[in-house]
Amino acid sequence: LLSRQQRLLAEQLDALFGSFLLHYGFAGAGLPPLQQLSHSVRLGAPLPGVEIACEEDAWPVLEHAADVVLLQHALDFAVSPHQLLREAARCVRPGGHLLVVGIHPRSLWGLRHFLAGDVLAQARCISPARLADWLGLLGFALEKRRFGCYCPPLSSQRWQARLLGIEPWAQDLQLPGGGFYLLTARKLVAGLRPLPQPRRATVSPLRPVPVAKVGRHPGSKHNHE
Repeated sequence: LLSRQQRLLAEQLDALFGSFLLHYGFAGAGLPPLQQLSHSVRLGAPLPGVEIACEEDAWPVLEHAADVVLLQHALDFAVSPHQLLREAARCVRPGGHLLVVGIHPRSLWGLRHFLAGDVLAQARCISPARLADWLGLLGFALEKRRFGCYCPPLSSQRWQARLLGIEPWAQDLQLPGGGFYLLTARKLVAGLRPLPQPRRATVSPLRPVPVAKVGRHPGSKHNHE
């Protein structure tokens, strides 16, 4: 599942530009080589590969500090997915991107969540539609939704080899039954609100004003025209 994500993440990250990327994710997840982003920092629990140890709801990062934030299976295993998503959204600069990778509940991998006895049984498997609603409430616009890993989670290497041809065909069609999803959302920039203009008094159109004629009066010394 993680190896299939490297291709999609590499394609998406190559399309994003900036200086800093924050990566918060599952301990076994890793980043593909970055081409357009200058620096990447790994946050999370104090485990190998983590550069900044922190709690999921208290990142030691300034607001709007990152161009890209990647949550890779972080919400699947978070104590409070809402708090983690809110903290990640806080760190994205206006116009920056938030990428979320999660296990798709409506897939064979999501079904395995209910049957497995390993770490996958602890995953929350939040649906991409529900997550898109959360992102909208946090001021993000969903730009792209992609799926991957269509091969079923079988332990048999022989069956995995037989079903390997499904992957490129389903990947090109972007069928919704992939084992994981990748959401790319952009943080909206607040627009400038124009100042209210004072109301002007209505000016009536210019019209000729009739002038009364003044005639000569008897006994008057001056004539008026």
